[in-house]
Amino acid sequence: MSGHGFHVHGPHDHELEHAAQHGAKDSFTSNIAVMTAVLATIGALFSYMGGATQANAGLFKNNAAIKKTEASNQWNYYQAKSSKQNLSELALALVPEERKPQYQQEIERYKKEKGDIKAAAEKLEAEATDWDKQSDAQMHLHHRWAQATTALQISIALAAIALLTRRSWLGYAVGGVALIGVGLGGLAMAHI
Repeated sequence: MSGHGFHVHGPHDHELEHAAQHGAKDSFTSNIAVMTAVLATIGALFSYMGGATQANAGLFKNNAAIKKTEASNQWNYYQAKSSKQNLSELALALVPEERKPQYQQEIERYKKEKGDIKAAAEKLEAEATDWDKQSDAQMHLHHRWAQATTALQISIALAAIALLTRRSWLGYAVGGVALIGVGLGGLAMAHI
């Protein structure tokens, strides 16, 4: 449709085109246009980091779930050994004296095996807890990156309003909100 004289402009495009056609050297328009381009670039980087931390959080949560399942399997194995030990202890009380040493050996073997299984289960639980903590930390960073990106998007919207209304005080608002966004991004980079 643009070939038939119909073309849609964004507010920035219109202002820049107008300045280029009329040779105007409008520093307000130029400054806002450059600031908008810089903010959009920083915002794109912040958005990427927000997505990366969100993906990491999901991956780490998945790893935690796997470790929890493995720990549960170990605890089930521990319970099976406990049941066998209990049966051997019952047999020890019921069998004749000459067969008791065999059951006593089984009881001791089950106790040792249970100790090893318990240690493995506790280790897996600790790993699951560590993965959960890493996931939570990544989600916190994701939220910080999202806050930073949102502030930059608001500053870009304010820049468009400043260009359309030609209000210089809005240029200061753009800078203020942009500083908040960059500050939030700095907190995310610092893992705060």
